[in-house]
Amino acid sequence: MKYFLLLSILLLAGVKQIVADGAADDGSPETIDLDLGSFKEASRTDAETLKREEEAIKLDGLNVAQLKEIREKAEKFTFQTEVNRMMKLIINSLYRNKEIFLRELISNASDAIDKIRLLALTNRKELESNPELHIRIKADKENKVLHILDSGIGMTHQDLINNLGTIAKSGTADFLAKMQDPSKSDGQDLNDMIGQFGVGFYSAFLVADRVVVTTKHNDDKQYIWESDANSFSITEDPRGDTLKRGSIISLYLKDEAQDFLEEDTVRELIRKYSQFINFPIMMWSSKTVDEEVPVEEEAPKEEKTEDDVDEADEDAKVEEDTEDDKPKTKKVSKTIWDWMLINDSKPIWTRKPSEVTEEEYNAFYKSLTKDSSEPLTQTHFIAEGEVTFKSLLYIPKVQPSESFNRYGTKSDNIKLYVRRVFITDEFNDMMPNYLSFIRGVVDSDDLPLNVSRENLQQHKLIKVIKKKLVRKVLDMIKKIDKAAYEKFWKEFSTNIKLGVMEDPSNRSRLAKLLRFQTSHDKSVTSLAEYVERMKSKQEHIYYIAGANRAEVEKSPFVERLLSKGYEVLYLVEAVDEYCISALPEFDGKKFQNVAKEGFKLNESEKSKEKFETLKSTFEPLVKWLNDVALKDQISKAQISERLSNSPCALVAGVFGWTGNMERLAMSNAHQKADDPQRSYYLNQKKTLEINPRHPLMRELLRRVEADEADETAKDMAVMMFRTATLRSGYMLQETSTFADSIEKMMRQTLGVAQDEQIEFDEEDDDDADDVKSASSEASTNAEEDDEEQQHDEL
Repeated sequence: MKYFLLLSILLLAGVKQIVADGAADDGSPETIDLDLGSFKEASRTDAETLKREEEAIKLDGLNVAQLKEIREKAEKFTFQTEVNRMMKLIINSLYRNKEIFLRELISNASDAIDKIRLLALTNRKELESNPELHIRIKADKENKVLHILDSGIGMTHQDLINNLGTIAKSGTADFLAKMQDPSKSDGQDLNDMIGQFGVGFYSAFLVADRVVVTTKHNDDKQYIWESDANSFSITEDPRGDTLKRGSIISLYLKDEAQDFLEEDTVRELIRKYSQFINFPIMMWSSKTVDEEVPVEEEAPKEEKTEDDVDEADEDAKVEEDTEDDKPKTKKVSKTIWDWMLINDSKPIWTRKPSEVTEEEYNAFYKSLTKDSSEPLTQTHFIAEGEVTFKSLLYIPKVQPSESFNRYGTKSDNIKLYVRRVFITDEFNDMMPNYLSFIRGVVDSDDLPLNVSRENLQQHKLIKVIKKKLVRKVLDMIKKIDKAAYEKFWKEFSTNIKLGVMEDPSNRSRLAKLLRFQTSHDKSVTSLAEYVERMKSKQEHIYYIAGANRAEVEKSPFVERLLSKGYEVLYLVEAVDEYCISALPEFDGKKFQNVAKEGFKLNESEKSKEKFETLKSTFEPLVKWLNDVALKDQISKAQISERLSNSPCALVAGVFGWTGNMERLAMSNAHQKADDPQRSYYLNQKKTLEINPRHPLMRELLRRVEADEADETAKDMAVMMFRTATLRSGYMLQETSTFADSIEKMMRQTLGVAQDEQIEFDEEDDDDADDVKSASSEASTNAEEDDEEQQHDEL
């Protein structure tokens, strides 16, 4: 069937050629000029130029004699069995995304142009055949063909056999090996080529059934290479030297790959993968423009006689005649086809930082991130050492509100390029989770890629790159001025605190970036500023955690500290207490949670002696609370150093949960119904600290010394324990009992008898009787059911 179809095509082409030969004066067949390197010709849109462009890009426009000559003279080659298997592996297994083919072919075209450019450095005549250096792409929907043209070095007959006829044969690698010969290189930097593995070209078969390559090298004739992935043929182009220099790759697309003929699809793929190629990538595209065209005038109306027109009408007529003299036009939409530049963004990260302006940095950020606002700051650097790479990183002004819902998932904020060709943005190895808000690019010449160049291999160099990136980001944040840092802290404070918990190697650097509210003033302060303001003999950094500033300011744990002029950090964000718990010390000063055990003040010897006296005085009360009144509710009772105005407070153990931590644990929606660890911490008994200076405690001591069995003293001890629980930020487990106690106290205060009953309305009495009768019936039925069950068992 294939041969019949080919024969019919040949016959149809032959009929057309006979007619063309008869119409020609000299009888010679017309040749097609494939030189698309002229920008002036390409920008013309008249009918002649359009026809020329269509013919120039259409490779099958051969007459019968030329087609016959190609078939007869073509050298037939068959891929070896092993190579054929490798081809199937490349097509079916190597690449995940079919769209990769365009990136690979454009990269090959860029390499070809780089080669001729490097050769021209020593021999300017190499560029004389075609001085333009560009890549052009055109989609032929009618014939279902996608063309990629470059004005690069081209290939000789032997290059076609060696490079396209051999799998994993990299022409770029051979070229670099020759050029980097010390006797030939002349010290040129040649590490700018993209191709590494020699398999990128065969990605064309992901989307094409047949691939045709027309190529012209300065040192050889123009050839046509054609393959269907099973075999290939090479023949001299009968049209002669129409390309001048370069190559055209024509992909005859499969039915399922027709989407790659759409302008928008191809344009987006170019911008995604090849936006920063060194050479201009032009695409044959259409655009709609509005033009002014003249309007055909209607036949003039019969004019009035001069007798019927007065002087005013004559003046008006003169004005109308003046307006009629102007040609009348109208706007008409017109579609124009022309070569349009696609890769208009420049890779500014390849330039020196001193050469890039702030406006260029901002413009590149907007094009990279599609963000309408400017970045907060950026860092641009070149890292050298075990691995060399260039990077440009930005901090946005605003963090997306849903960012923490996706925390820990793959982000696409850092884009990886290898020699300006986009590789991937789907990895977590380049930046830790807490810095996922960083936007930017990383471009390296020697990253360890897999053969398909889609993924990074797990390699020790990745850890080196990650380490350098994190250090540079932290230095960038550190250098932000104070005014801008306030904006940064409002947006990204949680990220930095999570970093303290997740990144031990950079914990000390991150600690310097922390900011907290403080009792010193209403603004936030750094830990370094707190340490500078510490008292001379102060050994700890004091802090307290709570739901908000008002709550922690009134906490009983900070009363004595504030009265003595100590500064206390207020941790009022959910992640704050976790963050400080992961930070053992700062600048040699350890952290002290004032709501936990172990709190001590460095006071004078006189104060210490007075405190010891108070401990001995209140020892009976402490023993009574431990053994009698609150035996089952507290771990122990003791005299407090931290209380000033409150009678007592509940203090967590050194490794226990504070009230704030318990509140956060209980509010966590993502937890098991019965978590043993959570239950263990929630059910831990706390230490009750009493204030020996408070009058309630002195009265309670007097009553205990008088009668340890005093019921009123026991009730007051329980009440103070419950109020201390609430005041210390914990939750009461038996709220109804606490409410009954409060009601009992209110009755005593108001002089209401404890046994005085509640008055019910008549309707309430009837409802109560109904409830009683219903309950009696239920109990009777239950007894009958029990008797029946016993009878059945017997």
